[in-house]
Amino acid sequence: MECIFCNIVNRKAEAEIIYEDDNVIAFLDIQPINYGHTLVVPKKHYDNFLTVPPEELNNLIKATQFITGAVKRSVKADGFNVISNNGESAGQTVFHFHFHIIPRFNDDFTFKPRFKNYTSDGMKQYADKIRSTLSKYKDVFNG
Repeated sequence: MECIFCNIVNRKAEAEIIYEDDNVIAFLDIQPINYGHTLVVPKKHYDNFLTVPPEELNNLIKATQFITGAVKRSVKADGFNVISNNGESAGQTVFHFHFHIIPRFNDDFTFKPRFKNYTSDGMKQYADKIRSTLSKYKDVFNG
């Protein structure tokens, strides 16, 4: 399946590129939530956050931080969101990992998640599940 972000990296598709280095490319989103909405993309193709090697993720995070400051200042935003959608259920539509930088303004829109409440022992049960999984993969993480 063809990847639009790979095509942008390889100049086979047009984009309004605002930043580029050896590892990262950033361009304006064609369907912005607010003007200045920017996508920061690794030049190498990775499907989602979990498949990006740590050194690539480090490059991406540094570039995202730098670009976010420029976006915020240039559009005089009151704040910003840096988000990444991973998987269809999370809203991912292009399966090439990327960060969204969304400039935010005090009066733009309201993001209201439906918060959950844990049962009396539910929080401990979820924490135990996560701790158990973490301990299984601890050696992989620590190298």
